[in-house]
Amino acid sequence: MLKQRVITALVLLAILLPAVFYPAPQAFLAVALVLIAAGAWEWGKLNQCSQAGSLVLGAVCAMVCLVSWYVGLLYQSLTMVWVFAGIVWVVAGTWLLNGGAKAWTGVPQPLRLIGGVAALWAAWVAVAQARIMGINFLFSVLVLVWVADISAYFAGRALGGRFFDRKLAPTISPGKTWEGAFGGLFGVVACAFVWRTLDSSGTGGTASIYTHLADVHPVFMVLAVLFLGTMSVVGDLVESLFKRSAGVKDSSNLLPGHGGVLDRVDALLPILPLAMMLATLRI
Repeated sequence: MLKQRVITALVLLAILLPAVFYPAPQAFLAVALVLIAAGAWEWGKLNQCSQAGSLVLGAVCAMVCLVSWYVGLLYQSLTMVWVFAGIVWVVAGTWLLNGGAKAWTGVPQPLRLIGGVAALWAAWVAVAQARIMGINFLFSVLVLVWVADISAYFAGRALGGRFFDRKLAPTISPGKTWEGAFGGLFGVVACAFVWRTLDSSGTGGTASIYTHLADVHPVFMVLAVLFLGTMSVVGDLVESLFKRSAGVKDSSNLLPGHGGVLDRVDALLPILPLAMMLATLRI
């Protein structure tokens, strides 16, 4: 399994890194679009669509993204779109985590499918705009999620159960602990200060998400990254709830050793539009 995970990761990096660092953003946008379309296909499978229906859903998602690209939406200010997406993620995430699988299965299938495609579309437009803003900005958002995940893992392994008797979400993801969650939040705050310092020294090139936030106020940066770190956990737990509701361990087996695309981008789905909201909102 470890060998499979490593090989898959190396293949993905061999595709993604050249696309990210290609001088024009179009290469990365195209790769991201393929991944988002694959995620939409998985979404159909998770919601009891047939193979043909899932393929159609993936094609519809790709078409919506392509039309957005064609009409120049990626280069327009979409602050209100990001505000709306952020509100939906916070409200829907809170409702789902409180209601559990029972609440989710009560949602009509057409509404689930439309909501999933909308979330994937918003994530693709957000990551596209992040790349257009600059490689440093894009990586600062992606690394925030990775740092939150890695910090939570190690904090949970080292401290899990020492301060809190109850797990974070025992009916959804029994392995996650409150200690891990707080460790993840500590990690993203530390990452923000380090990255902001590198930006100030001119190391990062274009401004990162942390510079945009710190330009408002350093306290705002801390509060914002804590919010983003929390929402990355929400994205992870919500996708786990979807899989538990569907009775599957992984969203698919497209990425051997890693599961599916949705398994890899679950925390990014809320973070990408929220990061764009915070970076573009003028306070």
